[in-house]
Amino acid sequence: MLTVPEMGLQGLYIGSSPERSPVPSPPGSPRTQESCGIAPLTPSQSPKPEARAPQQASFSVVVAIDFGTTSSGYAFSFASDPEAIHMMRKWEGGDPGVAHQKTPTCLLLTPEGAFHSFGYTARDYYHDLDPEEARDWLYFEKFKMKIHSATDLTLKTQLEAVNGKTMPALEVFAHALRFFREHALQELREQSPSLPEKDTVRWVLTVPAIWKQPAKQFMREAAYLAGLVSRENAEQLLIALEPEAASVYCRKLRLHQLLDLSGRAPGGGRLGERRSIDSSFRQAREQLRRYRHSRTFLVESGVGELWAEMQAGDRYVVADCGGGTVDLTVHQLEQPHGTLKELYKASGGPYGAVGVDLAFEQLLCRIFGEDFITTFKRQRPAAWVDLTIAFEARKRTAGPHRAGALNISLPFSFIDFYRKQRGHNVETALRRSSVNFVKWSSQGMLRMSCEAMNELFQPTVSGIIQHIEALLARPEVQGVKLLFLVGGFAESAVLQHAVQAALGARGLRVVVPHDVGLTILKGAVLFGQAPGVVRVRRSPLTYGVGVLNRFVPGRHPPEKLLVRDGRSWCTDVFERFVAAEQSVALGEEVRRSYCPARPGQRRVLINLYCCATEDARFITDPGVRKCGALSLELEPADCGQDAAGAPPGRREIRAAMQFGDTEIKVTAVDVSTNRSVRASIDFLSN
Repeated sequence: MLTVPEMGLQGLYIGSSPERSPVPSPPGSPRTQESCGIAPLTPSQSPKPEARAPQQASFSVVVAIDFGTTSSGYAFSFASDPEAIHMMRKWEGGDPGVAHQKTPTCLLLTPEGAFHSFGYTARDYYHDLDPEEARDWLYFEKFKMKIHSATDLTLKTQLEAVNGKTMPALEVFAHALRFFREHALQELREQSPSLPEKDTVRWVLTVPAIWKQPAKQFMREAAYLAGLVSRENAEQLLIALEPEAASVYCRKLRLHQLLDLSGRAPGGGRLGERRSIDSSFRQAREQLRRYRHSRTFLVESGVGELWAEMQAGDRYVVADCGGGTVDLTVHQLEQPHGTLKELYKASGGPYGAVGVDLAFEQLLCRIFGEDFITTFKRQRPAAWVDLTIAFEARKRTAGPHRAGALNISLPFSFIDFYRKQRGHNVETALRRSSVNFVKWSSQGMLRMSCEAMNELFQPTVSGIIQHIEALLARPEVQGVKLLFLVGGFAESAVLQHAVQAALGARGLRVVVPHDVGLTILKGAVLFGQAPGVVRVRRSPLTYGVGVLNRFVPGRHPPEKLLVRDGRSWCTDVFERFVAAEQSVALGEEVRRSYCPARPGQRRVLINLYCCATEDARFITDPGVRKCGALSLELEPADCGQDAAGAPPGRREIRAAMQFGDTEIKVTAVDVSTNRSVRASIDFLSN
């Protein structure tokens, strides 16, 4: 029988069942959990983490899918020429005057739940359906935010379509990813007919950096269901963090590919006007010319001019302002290879462009009544989509210096439905409402003043600025020189002006890439070609397990005392693997060893706990919660005696966990046979 004194151990790991929490028990006590008992082989005093170079899978091409809240797309590059990024074909359909290298994140399923279309095709087809017929079709839009906001995300989580019907979220996401897979592979076959069919593609999926582990695992599960990769070739799929991808891309840019907002001419012009770019960077180019002549100037291979101007140790912030969230990351440039080090854990919140849409919906509720808007959305879902499209087109033209009012078309279905429901027309509703900055135009449209439109932006824009200011106040972030504003919402002149006005006075250089809406997508391709470019990350949470320690009177609370076989134990001790905000290098491993408690045991399950602080002592402390389970699957041959004749209760299974990648990873090996053990961490079945 294995005992603590024999092994000189200070702690005991606790096995658990997924159905219920375990009752901690010291060595030698009877176990009742099926296939879950373990015995200790690792001290509480954690060994120093070891770094191991990550193994790279072989591939011929990287395909990145930027799965956004409001719009999505894919791009790719071949391993033979990794920096030549090929954008997906232009999408059919779209709105006049709006560039559409990406397509709306809209999915349309038939009344039976079968895939019909995605993107502009889905949106336009749904728009053309008869109102009564449309009520039976399942139309999903902006559904990515549901994964971010779900507090109890599982593989059975449901998503609600516009018509109120639900279906499993995993199937919805898989339909969308399968659409991109088929389109991308078809384009690859046309461009490179000789490309082998099997295991030649490394896929990259983008997710917000503030997403927790369950949401990342959910996207991976959806990718498996969509057929992007198999579980056996899981390494062929990478999860890329959106602001990281933007950072990787921005480091490649030349000065003429950037817009410095501090030198931008007044006006609400759209991003990309040549006059603004030239005037913005005239002074910067002259400073760079003088710099080159004043000292030895070396541009590292593959690093853009702006980065060559920066020195090792320089720090900058990337603010990814997307459709659903704002995502902030802080990087430090490392020389000589231009690798990146994260200085503070990813932060942000639900302050994306959809916040402006919600503000517009609330405005409509004030004018026409919340009950009417709710009924209209439910009974005329296609017409509601038409109204949101009309607002989106006007939202894109909003600017801080725009003078004229904006007209927003109301669908005839809205006007007719309101008259039938209320007994008077929409013009009467506008006159009776307390909203005096929205009028009814003679053309049959809502006429909104520019000030009113800008007010719709304010809650979201203020949230973004407050998050950036809070981040810049952190001691770890002192010395930041640059702020890169990226993401689809960063195209907004309202947001650009507000950020520059709030932060420019602090001496922060606010810079916007030229192709700001594609920055994350292109960066994800580059990340897929060289995932080691982000060398160090910060752990967002503290992770660990529950153990038994020898009870020390005066240090451990009496209620944690457990006496078995004459020995005193302290239960529920939280043994930490990694601390919140701890720097963790890519490939760095935290190792723990476990021993099956019974002959023939086929599975070991260990509950994982997490919290936002680093000073938790017990798994029962406030803020500590069960977040997942480490699973070790033992083959039948592994359950008997080993080659040295050691009893099965003493067999050592060594698990190695990595916290420095975009996902938490685990591998395991049977020490006695040196054979790999199937190991995984499940964050979705709590």
